[in-house]
Amino acid sequence: MKNILNNLDKAFENKVRLGIMSVLMVNDKTDFISLKDLLGVTDGNLASHLKNLEKKEYIAFEKDFVDRKPNTTYKATESGKRAFKAHINAIEKLLNNK
Repeated sequence: MKNILNNLDKAFENKVRLGIMSVLMVNDKTDFISLKDLLGVTDGNLASHLKNLEKKEYIAFEKDFVDRKPNTTYKATESGKRAFKAHINAIEKLLNNK
């Protein structure tokens, strides 16, 4: 059981960060507004959670302009995908542990 708990990643313990990674795992990239709408959070709340995942290098961002408006898109990095899969696998093992 202790080995399973060691595979849980604190970066994904928060439901917003868990939601961000879930969205980015099934989409090549997603913009800030779409993430905000999907997760039902404020700009500031989302920005702080994105910054946390950026620091861990679990996500990367790209800034460009669409019709003269700034547009930031996010994607999961390879290390972020591996870490998230390991976290989800640990949860599944916990749930199936009898």
